Amino acid sequence: MAKTLSFAAVHFTVAFGVGYALTGSVVVGGALALVEPACNTVAYHFHEKVWKRIEARRAKAAFSAPLRI
Repeated sequence: MAKTLSFAAVHFTVAFGVGYALTGSVVVGGALALVEPACNTVAYHFHEKVWKRIEARRAKAAFSAPLRI
């Protein structure tokens, strides 16, 4: 979870900077910094969970595969 929160902090900062640079508005930059990274952070969390399952299945398949000599 710490990795996810760290990613969120960086993402919020980048989203605000881009929103502000494109519009010159602190309000729009702030709105973008809240909405877009929040959605992305949730998506990232589930993305990591899916990949952990995939990796676990691959490890299990490799462990249970018959040895070829």
